[in-house]
Amino acid sequence: MKKIIVIIISFISFLAAQAQRNEIGVILGTTYYLGDLNPSKQFFLSKPAGGIIYRYVINQRWAIKMDGIYGSVAGDDAKAKFNVERNLSFKSPLIEFSSQLELNFLPYQIGNDKAKFTPYIFAGIAVFSFKPEAEYEGKWYNLQPLGTEGQGTSASSLKPYSLTKISFPFGIGFKYSLGKNVGIGVEWGIRKTTTDYLDDVSTTYADPVILSAEHGSIAAILADRSLNDSQNTNVGKQRGNSNTKDWYSFAGAYIVFKMNAKSKSCPAYSKHHYKKFNEFLIRD
Repeated sequence: MKKIIVIIISFISFLAAQAQRNEIGVILGTTYYLGDLNPSKQFFLSKPAGGIIYRYVINQRWAIKMDGIYGSVAGDDAKAKFNVERNLSFKSPLIEFSSQLELNFLPYQIGNDKAKFTPYIFAGIAVFSFKPEAEYEGKWYNLQPLGTEGQGTSASSLKPYSLTKISFPFGIGFKYSLGKNVGIGVEWGIRKTTTDYLDDVSTTYADPVILSAEHGSIAAILADRSLNDSQNTNVGKQRGNSNTKDWYSFAGAYIVFKMNAKSKSCPAYSKHHYKKFNEFLIRD
């Protein structure tokens, strides 16, 4: 037990000694989506977003960043004017946790006047959660449980899609050292996801009779809101493009604070501490 305690304390001491490499802060910006309901319009129907970021500085060129971001995305055929006749729309909250590797184009270090700013690029991996919803007669409905494309019904082999998926962030940014311990920056990153259901749209129209019988009438209503289907003629026709995955993006500005290690430990104490540490490790 003593060994475990000493190891933990030593590890915490090591992190404290590395504090000058650590940056922590907040980021505020906007999120938006690209997919079946918005194939190409950047920043279309953008929503407020924000979160926290942590950066471990490897050197003046490289850093590892982790962030947690909360935002939302939305799409609307009528507003995008891409497929107005389909008449679908959605909104979804979005929570992301990611880890990214950053490469500075120029040497950069907070508090260093000779390395005061730099553009940079980044790439990484993220886990995100979403929950698409649609509005009908003033009420919002969760779309995934309704199986709007026949998921989970007797007429389809499709399974309900997962609401937690992986994405791959990449993008560009700019950093600037504002003072001895403060840095600011802006960045824009696009996320390639591993799902085509961020908007609940991917394959073909399901049979509304089966949907209504097995998932309820609201499922049939929200599955097909097209303006030209008074006789259920859309059954089996293309509802979305299953050959492409959905994307989402985050752009924002941030402020970070460098965590300085200000304590000046006595060298004699440090030698004594690590001597005791080694003695603990070799004891039975």
